[in-house]
Order: sequence, then C-alpha cells, then structure tokens
Amino acid sequence: MLRKLIGPIIGLGFVFVLLLSLGTTVYSAVTEPAAETVEHEFHKEPRHLDIASNGLMGKFDRAQLQRGLQVYKEVCSACHSLKLVSFRNLADLGYTEAEVAGFAKGFQVPSINPETGETATRDGLPADRFPLIYPNEVAARAANNNAIPPDLSLMTKAREEGPSYIYSLLTGYQAQPAELLQKFPNAVTPPGLHYNPYFPTLNLAMAPPLVADNQVTYADGTPATIDQMAKDIAAFLVWTAEPKLEARHQGGLAAIIFILIFTGLAFGAYRNIWRGVKH
Repeated sequence: MLRKLIGPIIGLGFVFVLLLSLGTTVYSAVTEPAAETVEHEFHKEPRHLDIASNGLMGKFDRAQLQRGLQVYKEVCSACHSLKLVSFRNLADLGYTEAEVAGFAKGFQVPSINPETGETATRDGLPADRFPLIYPNEVAARAANNNAIPPDLSLMTKAREEGPSYIYSLLTGYQAQPAELLQKFPNAVTPPGLHYNPYFPTLNLAMAPPLVADNQVTYADGTPATIDQMAKDIAAFLVWTAEPKLEARHQGGLAAIIFILIFTGLAFGAYRNIWRGVKH
C-alpha cells in the first residue's frame, strides 16, 4: 500500500514546490518591481522604412540596390564583410557580365601561389565571394575598439525589423539627451563608444559611418543625402539576405490562385453531386 502512495506523494510534492516558486516570483514582481534602467527608458523602436521589397508582393528596386551596393563598397566594406554573397549574384541587380567581372576584379581574394605554395592574393573573379575584411577575430578586435564588425550578409534577417533597424541605426547617432544624464548621471557614454538610441545598449563601438551628405556620388545622379544612403544600404542588405524574395512572392501568389481555383471547382463538384439529395 505504501509503495502505491509514494508516486502520488512525490508528484504532489513536486507540484507544491512549483506552485511555491511561482507564487514567490509573482509576489516579488508585485512588491519589488524591477528597477528602471537607462536602456529600458531611452531605447527607441526602429522607425519604419518603406522600401519596394516590403509587403506580400514586394519587388526589388534595381536602381536602389545598385546605389546600396555603391554605399557598401565605398563606406561599409572597410569594416564589414559579405561573405555569403558571390560577385556573380550581382547580375541580379541589373549588371552585365562585363560589369560584374570588372567589379570583382576590384577586390583582392585569398589565394595560394602555385609555385611556392605560400598564401597570396589575386584579383577577384565572378565566381568568388566577397572576401573577408580581417584575417581573424583578433585582428578585427584590434582594429575596432575590441568589437568585431558583424558580417552583413544576413543582417536584415538577424535583426528584428531588419531594414528598419539598419536605417534607424545609421541615422540615429546623436549626443546623449540631457534628460538621460540628469536621471542617470553614471550612464555617460564611455570613451570610444557612440550613443545611439536604436542600439539595444544605447552605446556601440561603431562610429557613425554616414557622416555627411554626398559622401558617395551616385552614378544615377540621385542626391546622396545621409537619409538616402541609409535607405539604399538597408534595401541592398534585404537583397543580400534574401535574393530570391521576388520568386518566393510569385510562387506564393501562384499557390494562392491555385488554391482558390481548386476550392471553387471542389465546391462546384459538391453542389453537382449532391444536387438531387434532400436533407
């Protein structure tokens, strides 16, 4: 008899401990609310970025993607890699084979000297991927205030509200608000970091990459304001993260149309088969 009761007793004891733990947690949350933090109070949600690829039927704006590529090459590529993107994929942006080959040639990619077997570099080929910026993490940290610049290939997928986050971050650098320093006097941005309310911890090692209008000169003549450059690089990084976005949207539309037609045919068959049957 005692053996039969051991199992239920242990189970009841386990449930009791769980309920006690839950009650203690709820009581602490009600009587001792979490202290306000500077991040919780001054962190901002990304501003919405309206670009052509948004929505269920979004499509890429090739001209904007080309401008974004230009911003990446002239501004971002000094620190950030695109290790998952091949040069030949740039043909999807509207470039010819010759233009892709010329673009790839402007990059040096790791290679092996066939005569000595030693490491070397060579001009990029369309089949190559964008090369890494730093040979290893130690070199990356040494050049960036002990922070590793993230690869941007999948950045819009890795961050919530990806393109909006990137756009807001690039245009959000500012001086710390006086209200923040009054309420949290010990939260002064440390030397070497930069205040940005769109970054989770408010302070990041990356200096503002877009510092002035006309920092790049767009080939299509579009005015290169800071706001425009930020939009263009965000749109470009949507493409690097999901280059087949348009095909996925088209496939989804075709599937929806097929389901609607099939549903209509099935309903018509149902009405025809059961037409003479009285309920």
